[in-house]
Amino acid sequence: MRRIAPFVLLLAALAAAVFARLPADRPATAYGEARVVRVVDGDTIRVRLGGREERVRYIGIDTPESVRPGTPVQCYAKRAARANATMVAGRRVRLVGDAEARDRYGRLLAYVYRVPDGAFVNAALVRDGYARTMTIAPNVAHADQFATLARGARRAGRGLWGACRIG
Repeated sequence: MRRIAPFVLLLAALAAAVFARLPADRPATAYGEARVVRVVDGDTIRVRLGGREERVRYIGIDTPESVRPGTPVQCYAKRAARANATMVAGRRVRLVGDAEARDRYGRLLAYVYRVPDGAFVNAALVRDGYARTMTIAPNVAHADQFATLARGARRAGRGLWGACRIG
């Protein structure tokens, strides 16, 4: 029995180490396919998903504000909203979640992929200079990718990086 105790402790420690890593290695949550019924702005859409309408906030990015009450329209906001509309308005999209399903406003948080070509909309908006990164842990699955794309857009002066004064 004494020989088993160290083995059990070692096994328990190994299990604890593996389970401690699960949040970082978790699989993405697939919400499924939806039809975009309205583009709200550069980083928010309304979709028809599972028989109901949902507000969807893109994870990991932030576009200039164009519809926030009490806030003036920011530089490049209308262009970001148009770019988003060009990519997804009226189309089918695949929504994939991260660690948190919703934000404090009740919006579904998602990485958005256009159907059927699979274009990663969040990434395209950053790459083309319509959005900056906005990493809010624990939703960090694509944070490194977005940071790399933003650096490239900034260096090239694409989109808001060339048109707006950004601190």
